[in-house]
Amino acid sequence: MDSGNTAWVLVSAALVLFMTPGLAFFYGGMVRSKNVLGMLMQNFFCMGIVSVLWAVVVFSLAFGEDIGGGLLGGFDFVGLRDLGIADVAEAAENVPGLALTIPPMLFVAFQLMFAIITPALITGAVADRMKFAAWVVFVGAWLILVYAPVAHWVFSPGGWLFERGALDFAGGTVVHINAGIAALALVFVLGKRRGWPGEAMAPHSLPFTLLGTGILWFGWFGFNAGSALAADGIAAQALVNTHMAAAAALIGWLIVEKVKGGHATTLGAASGAVAGLVAITPCAGFVDTVPALIIGFLAGVVCFAAIQMKFKFGYDDALDVVGIHLVGGILGSIMVGLFADDGVNSIAPDGLFTGGGADLLVEQVIAVAATLVWSFVATFVIAKVIDATIGLRVAPDQEAEGLDVTQHAEAAYAYGDFGSMGRIGS
Repeated sequence: MDSGNTAWVLVSAALVLFMTPGLAFFYGGMVRSKNVLGMLMQNFFCMGIVSVLWAVVVFSLAFGEDIGGGLLGGFDFVGLRDLGIADVAEAAENVPGLALTIPPMLFVAFQLMFAIITPALITGAVADRMKFAAWVVFVGAWLILVYAPVAHWVFSPGGWLFERGALDFAGGTVVHINAGIAALALVFVLGKRRGWPGEAMAPHSLPFTLLGTGILWFGWFGFNAGSALAADGIAAQALVNTHMAAAAALIGWLIVEKVKGGHATTLGAASGAVAGLVAITPCAGFVDTVPALIIGFLAGVVCFAAIQMKFKFGYDDALDVVGIHLVGGILGSIMVGLFADDGVNSIAPDGLFTGGGADLLVEQVIAVAATLVWSFVATFVIAKVIDATIGLRVAPDQEAEGLDVTQHAEAAYAYGDFGSMGRIGS
């Protein structure tokens, strides 16, 4: 155990948890005022339900001793019982660079924060129309049936993609591609918002969105640099790469937005920064600074173009989860195969553009494809089952009135005879 590494990962875990309230504000500012509490609640609820399920069974399924040929972990750590150093470190002890120098319980906590924010990302796609009760059931089922297996494949030394050599420094596949393609599957089952795309559905508070972006940017240093699991040079490089990619993506997005629409918007700045943060996530500890700038700039341009696809193909991804997280995650994961640098991190072989061959690129493509297929199919089935039983979507009159009042009996703002806790005097 190393006290410096432990201190850094403790701080990083807290930073990553702080990202979920940041995400809530990022999304909450973009919805209409009648739905802002519904959006905040869906995000905050993830901090509760995911934490409990993680301790009871999901950590074990993700990181327990493999029981299915690299497909799923076992039940060694159910209830986090008997969690000793040897238990967690045993599978990784012969993998170069993976010696555990932090307490196992801290590793549990750090990975928990990733598990919390991943389903929370999906909320942006289903904004304004999903029942809260359906969201509760969906998150629990999705965490066990989708997140746990994918995390095992990619993050656990016993996972089949890990063993093949696929790299994901901080969650490009496990978090962003996984959540992005799940969001698309859920949107297909849920359907479009009433009035979309003809009716204007302007953000009710862009200052909230900018505040959320700042919190996300700040927390992302823990997300990426903390994934080094050490206070070392790789963590420092990951932190710098994270910042540079976000900055370059912000600029890239605004340039395209200005050229296309004539204005550089605050919403564009926020979206561009997040796109860069997403794209650098799988690469952060594997690439040098200049590639990070390139990856970020490309993310700003490519993700801006990707969000236009929902209008062309007619799927209502309300807050652009697919365009930013799915597309940005795919872009970043592929960039690992192009720009990975053995001089930055000895775990990673050189990529195609840094003197290596195409082997790593092939493994990255396989990891992306496997995540896309499993997450989409499993999410679609989960959503269909929920829709056929308790129903996914609120009634049309409830959607028109807003989720805040109909799902939570509250209002975010005091309009007329409504206070923050519902109708005054009722």
